[in-house]
Amino acid sequence: MKLHPEITILTYQKAYAPYFEMLNREWIEESYHIEEVDIQQFQNPEMSIVKNGGEIFFAKLRDEIIGTVALKKNHNTFELSKLAVSKNNRGLGAGEMLCRALIDKARNIGIKKLVLYSNSKQNAALNLYRKLGFVEVELEPVPWERVNVKMELTLKE
Repeated sequence: MKLHPEITILTYQKAYAPYFEMLNREWIEESYHIEEVDIQQFQNPEMSIVKNGGEIFFAKLRDEIIGTVALKKNHNTFELSKLAVSKNNRGLGAGEMLCRALIDKARNIGIKKLVLYSNSKQNAALNLYRKLGFVEVELEPVPWERVNVKMELTLKE
């Protein structure tokens, strides 16, 4: 896949918070329902992700925010979470660009391993994660009904 040359990756700003919720609601509601843990993150992404040691990235195409992904800290684990690209802009490489920015950030701050949670129905996302080096591992009990896949990526220096 060729990445779109006009897509830029930005880090969290308060003005982008509504896009974090809007883009994630769009993909979640296509096949699932919004869960309580989603709502908590949507209501205050700055507190639940950024100020907890994580980061949120946004993909911008010209003047439009078209995608987002979060690097979320859970205790001693870092998670690639809430990857979303607007329906009309899928296939342009924004998801890959977002994930690569997140992986670079994780590597730069010394994170050794990333995890992510997904669903076996999300073929495009799972293929992207595999392309980036994630491998499927055993899934522990999680707070999301829609999750049935766990993947990990070991980061090298």
